[in-house]
Amino acid sequence: MADLEPKAGGDLAADIEQVTSSHTGVVGRIRNYFLTGLVVAGPLAITVWLIWSFINWVDGVVTPLIPPAYRPESYLPWPLPGTGLIIAFVALTLLGFLTANLVGRTLVGWGESLLSRMPIVRPIYKTMKQIFETLFSKTGSSFRKVALVEFPAPGMWSLVFLSQPPGGEVADKLPQGEHVSVFLPCTPNPTTGFFFFVKRDELIELDITVENAMTLLISAGMVQPDDAQKKLAALASTARAAQAVRDSAAVK
Repeated sequence: MADLEPKAGGDLAADIEQVTSSHTGVVGRIRNYFLTGLVVAGPLAITVWLIWSFINWVDGVVTPLIPPAYRPESYLPWPLPGTGLIIAFVALTLLGFLTANLVGRTLVGWGESLLSRMPIVRPIYKTMKQIFETLFSKTGSSFRKVALVEFPAPGMWSLVFLSQPPGGEVADKLPQGEHVSVFLPCTPNPTTGFFFFVKRDELIELDITVENAMTLLISAGMVQPDDAQKKLAALASTARAAQAVRDSAAVK
């Protein structure tokens, strides 16, 4: 308490301000340390939680299909997490191996022909099969490219993922010109968004990966992977220049 007493010839207000400033500095450092710890531990904790939730979900689906006598908890004093995930991985790999040979392809063809005769099941199975083949096929081109499209207003550009070109009656009804299917995800939840057809010459393809584009979208632009920000700025300037040329040509 002697430090708080005014010294001879000193200023009490100055002494109090010095103590308060020192106290504020300590609080500020504690806050910075806490935020630093949060930045380090937060992503790690969320990642571990998501992985753990996925493992538990797979275990909850697969474990009831295993006879109780063959479950690890029947021989161990505690349940073994991840057993269902390992069994699912082995089963799917074995299924893929069996499907790759002649007998497996014959059985799959027979099963698909049976499903194609069911009125309600047929469209659901066909749609799900096309989606999975598109997403996991090595030769598929869906969602492998990222582009810019002028949306939702002139001068405003959004990131989109390119999908397959339209086909059938949709392609016949669209205006003249090459069109492409695009998906515009929302921020910060990319599982929702807008799907539409747009002319290819109205798109600006980007030289960035889908992962980098997803990082931009989920973080709402706060995280700029690599030099994506410079690329996007340069491409947006090119897009504005091209739009200006098109507008001037339309006026003439």
